[in-house]
Amino acid sequence: GTPLFILACDIIFLNSSIILCLPEKLLVVTVATKETDGFRRFMRSAKHFNYTVLGRGQKWNGGDYMSAPGGGQKVRLLKAALEKMKTQDKIILFIDSYDVIFTSGPEELLKKFQQARHKVVFSSESLIWPDRHLEDKHPHVREGNRFLGSGGFVGYLPNIKEMVADWTGEDNDSDQLFFTKIYIDPAKRKAINITLDSKCRLFQNLHGALDEVVLKFEDRRVRARNLLYDTLPVIIHGNGPTKLQINYLGNYIPNTWTFENGCTLCHEELRPLTSEYPLVVIGIFIQQPTPFVTVFFERLLKLQYPKNRLKLFIYNQETHHERQVSSFLKDHGSLYQDVKFIGPEEEMDGVASRNLGFDMCRKDKDCEYFFSLDIEVVLKNENTLKILIEQNLPIVAPMITRAGRLWSNFWGALSVDGYYARSEDYVDIVQGRRVGVWNVPYVSSVYLVKADLLRSELTEYELFNSHILDPDMAYCHNIRSKGIFMYVTNMHTFGRILSTENYQTGHLHNDLWQIFENPVDWQDRYIHENYTYIMKDKLIETPCPDVYWFPLFSDVASNHIVEEMEHYGKWSGGGNVDNRIQGGYENVPTVDIHMNQINFEKEWHKMLLEYIAPITEKMYPGYYTKAQFDLAFVVRYKPDEQPSLRPHHDASTFTINIALNQVGLDYQGGGCRFLRYDCSIEAPRKGWALMHPGRLTHYHEGLPTTAGVRYIAVSFVDP
Repeated sequence: GTPLFILACDIIFLNSSIILCLPEKLLVVTVATKETDGFRRFMRSAKHFNYTVLGRGQKWNGGDYMSAPGGGQKVRLLKAALEKMKTQDKIILFIDSYDVIFTSGPEELLKKFQQARHKVVFSSESLIWPDRHLEDKHPHVREGNRFLGSGGFVGYLPNIKEMVADWTGEDNDSDQLFFTKIYIDPAKRKAINITLDSKCRLFQNLHGALDEVVLKFEDRRVRARNLLYDTLPVIIHGNGPTKLQINYLGNYIPNTWTFENGCTLCHEELRPLTSEYPLVVIGIFIQQPTPFVTVFFERLLKLQYPKNRLKLFIYNQETHHERQVSSFLKDHGSLYQDVKFIGPEEEMDGVASRNLGFDMCRKDKDCEYFFSLDIEVVLKNENTLKILIEQNLPIVAPMITRAGRLWSNFWGALSVDGYYARSEDYVDIVQGRRVGVWNVPYVSSVYLVKADLLRSELTEYELFNSHILDPDMAYCHNIRSKGIFMYVTNMHTFGRILSTENYQTGHLHNDLWQIFENPVDWQDRYIHENYTYIMKDKLIETPCPDVYWFPLFSDVASNHIVEEMEHYGKWSGGGNVDNRIQGGYENVPTVDIHMNQINFEKEWHKMLLEYIAPITEKMYPGYYTKAQFDLAFVVRYKPDEQPSLRPHHDASTFTINIALNQVGLDYQGGGCRFLRYDCSIEAPRKGWALMHPGRLTHYHEGLPTTAGVRYIAVSFVDP
C-alpha cells in the first residue's frame, strides 16, 4: 500500500481574477505512514477548506524527521505516483503532513502560484540545511529568504516529473539535499523553471522564522501573518525543531479557536458516557508531607464514577500520612474493584512508582484509562473524570491553578533547554479569558491517559526516567518525541493545587496552621459553611444588647482546636499567679492554654483579621480594628476543676468568645450572663462566636458547667 495521500481539487481558469475549484486539476500529495495526531490535524484543516482525501500508509524509512537528514522515501513515493499520472495540465502540491496546517483554500493558493510566474515554486528558508557549504551557490534574492525548503512545493505535473526523474537515492537519503542541488544548478533551475516563495506568500516554514510569525485573528477565522514581509501564507510548516510552535498555532488556525465562536473542536469526536463506563486505574501519588490529605480522600470518594469500574493504585512515600491512607482503605477500600497499595516500608522511589502505576494499567487488558492524580491536587469538580473521558483525547489534563496565582499544571511553551516558558496566551487561558481544549507541551499533577496508547506508542517501561530531567518533564519529553499530543482543558472549573511549602508536621492537626499557605482550603475546612452568608442573609443574632452572635467555625475546626489543646496538655492551674502574662498576676483566672503556647498566635491573629474584623466594623460602625490582642486562649470548664467564672470586665475593647463543643452532648449547664442587662446566653451553639464590648457596659460572668467538659476560645481584642 502506498502512503501517498492525495487531496484532489480541480480548477478551471475562467479569467485571471476568478478561479473555480472542481475535483480534477489540483492534486495535493503528502506522505503519511501513520495516522498521528499531527496527521489528523492536517486532515482537519484540509477538510475545512474542502479538499478530498485518498490513500493509506506504509512503514516510514525516511530517517529521523526531527533531526537527521532523511526523507528520500518521500521522493521515491512521489516519483512512483507521478509516473501513473498522464494529464499534463495537473498542478501538484507536495507537502509534509504531520507538522503542516492549511490556513486558506485552494483558490488563494492557485492565485498566488500563478502570480509567481514560474512552473515550480518551492518553500523558502532563512537557514541553509543540510549542507551549509552550498550557501554561495544559491542565487541571491532581492528580498526574502534565499534557501530552498523541501517540505512544500507546488508546480505543473510535467515539470515536477522532470525534477524527480533522476532520483535513485536511498529511502533515508536527504530529499532536501536532492532538491537543493537541482535548484543551485543554473541550467536545471532554468529548464524546470523553479523559483522560491521567498516572501512566504504560499509557504511559511517556521524554523528560523519564529519571531516573524504571529496569529492574525480575522472574522471567525485565524491565520498566520509574516511580519517581516507582511504576507499571509497559505500553508504553515513546523519544520525541524518547531513542532511546539506549530502546535501552538494549531490551537487557533484555521478556526480551532476564534474570538467569535471560542473553541470549535471541543464538541467534536466526543465519547459519550452512557451505560458503559470504561475501567479506569486511578494512580494516587503521595511524595511529600501535604496538607488536607483527609480532605483529598473525602473528595476521591465523591468522584462521580461507578466505583466498581475503578481500580486504585496508591503510592505513599510519607510515614506522616500512613494514618490517613490506612483509615481510607479500611473504611472504603472494598468499594473499589481493586486496590494496590505501596507504602513507605517498600522504599520505592517516586519515578519507579509512576512507571509501575502506568504498567499496572498497560498489563491489565480491561484497563481503558490511567488517571494520574497527585495528592496535592484539590479536585473540586466531582465530574472531572467523566468530563476528561468524554473529551476522547490521547492525553488530557483538567486545568488546575494555585489560588490567586498564575501557577498551573500546564506549560504553554518550553524554553530552549526544555524548561518552562510563558506562551503568549498562557495568562488568558489560566484566567479563563480564552476557554477551550489546548495542545500544550507539558502537563502534570493530574491527567488522563488512554491505555491503548500505553500498549502501542508508549510501551517502554521507563517513561519517567531521565538523568537530567525531573520525572514529570522526562515523561512529557517522551510523549512529545513520539509525536503524541497532550491537551489541557479549561472548559470547566476543576479545582486547584495546594502549596506544600512551609507545611509543619510537628502538631496533632497540622492543617490548622495552613491559613497563610493555603487560605482557600483552610477556609473550606475550618470556617462555618454559613459564614459567607452572614451579611447577605442577616444571620447575625443579638441575644443581648450590643452582643452579637454568628457562625464562625466548622465542627472540624472546633474539634481540632480542642484536640490540639488537650494534646498539648499543659493547662494552667487557674490560680492568680500567672507567669505567662505581663505583671505575672491574673485577677480573674481560668484553667486555660494560651494560643502562643502552641505557636498558634500568628495564625489566630490572621483568623481574627480575616473573619472577625469585617463583622466588628459592620456591627460597631465607625470602629476599625487591626485585631491586636495580648490574650487569646482556650478555657476549660469542668464541675470538679473550675465550673464557672465570677463577674468581671475583660481587658479588651471587644471580646470574641467561641463555643468549641456542644451543650447537651458534651456538657450540661454553662453559658454567659451580662449583669447590667440581666441577660444570659445559656445554650451556646458549637462553632458560633459571641462578640461583645469588654469594659464598662458589659460586666459579665461564666455560668456553672454542671456536667461534662466545656471548652471556649476567648480573645481580648484591642486591649
